[in-house]
Amino acid sequence: MAPPIISGTRVVHDGWSRFVVAEVTMPDGSVLKREIEDHGRAVGVLPYDPERRVAMLVSQFRAPAFLADGSPEMLEAPAGLLDEHEPDEGARRETYEETGINLGRLESVVRAFAMPGISTEQMDLYLAPYGEQDRCGPGGGLAEENEAITLHELPLSEIAAMSDRGAITDMKTLVLVYALRLRHPHLFAGA
Repeated sequence: MAPPIISGTRVVHDGWSRFVVAEVTMPDGSVLKREIEDHGRAVGVLPYDPERRVAMLVSQFRAPAFLADGSPEMLEAPAGLLDEHEPDEGARRETYEETGINLGRLESVVRAFAMPGISTEQMDLYLAPYGEQDRCGPGGGLAEENEAITLHELPLSEIAAMSDRGAITDMKTLVLVYALRLRHPHLFAGA
């Protein structure tokens, strides 16, 4: 059976995000219209200190979450849109801007679609070890982007418990926490 064919797209909004309506011809000949949010690639990082057994999360106001359920801010892993050609460069930049941590080694977890039913966004997710000496900037995000980011350096045992009880509600953060628990279970031993 032949794959579907996108016969055309029409831009309906072009701002921070771009929204298009795609006309899709399905293998059976039926024609569908689908709205698509298109703002490019993104990165997400879970910085963790293996010596002190802590990780750095951030929180900030997220208008969609506030609209959906009144959450005034969301606890999540540092993340952002990819401006660079290489996702690891973007991961380092976003982490420094948001947390003040200068990352070295990155451990790739996955490149995955964030919301494949509505968005073209693919996220490159990383785990990243750091030490106290790597905290060399103020963090908090960029004022020119109206970011008001609060830093939360939390024990890994507390982050694991939060993920187990459903207190972490950001999908990328959950994936990263679970990846850290699977790949480095010794960091959670005795917790």
